[in-house]
Amino acid sequence: MFAICNLAIVPLRLEPTDVSEMVTQVLFGEYFTILEQTPKWSKIELSFDKYQGWIDNKQFQSITEEEYLNLNKETPIYSADLIDFISSPNHSLLPIPLGSLLNHLSKPKINTQLFEFDGNSTQGLKPKSNLLETAFMYLNAPYLWGGKTPFGIDCSGFTQMVYKLNGYSIPRDASQQSLIGEALSFIEESEVGDLAFFDNDEGNIVHVGIIMENNYIIHAHGKVRIDRLDHLGIYNVDTGRHTHKLRVIKKII
Repeated sequence: MFAICNLAIVPLRLEPTDVSEMVTQVLFGEYFTILEQTPKWSKIELSFDKYQGWIDNKQFQSITEEEYLNLNKETPIYSADLIDFISSPNHSLLPIPLGSLLNHLSKPKINTQLFEFDGNSTQGLKPKSNLLETAFMYLNAPYLWGGKTPFGIDCSGFTQMVYKLNGYSIPRDASQQSLIGEALSFIEESEVGDLAFFDNDEGNIVHVGIIMENNYIIHAHGKVRIDRLDHLGIYNVDTGRHTHKLRVIKKII
């Protein structure tokens, strides 16, 4: 069974209950496989990053396997504004956030409400230099565990979405992201757009951010913010102390 998200932002939960932890979000247009179902909930696997969780059965639209496979073959087209609207012939409006997937709007069998999009969009691979410009669109977004929009985002959701909007696919969680790419020995070897990973006292990767020029980093901590980066880790310019311990820097592209 296959389905697509037909709402703006839907929580994907760890367990099939409304009070369960939100592990990530499903944005408008994202499509997925249904792994199992109960009368109220479905366990799904997102097509983009294979992330799994539980979604309310009222918050998606079923599609056929053929429609799923056809969507999977296409170059993704994403909305490129912080927030935009799609409209239907009866003048109903649906707000959608940055990074919503738009491919299915050209397919009447899926887009049964005949929604139209008239905003800015992006598709295809962009140069690495474009990553920082995209990152700035999320600046000051509040931290939200499991979030991946400008209205609430976590550290790895931030890095994944910045890369995604520039045509690159990386995993959802910081620990997963740390397993890809080329490890660098020193901060001085890094380029703008590389990822810096940070661990806790047990040695587990718990945080990630995007490297900027001149030993600065942009990351989600309380909000998406810019701080200093040195060989110890992240130095918070507001509190005057280190908040995260540097583990490794990775060149992903």
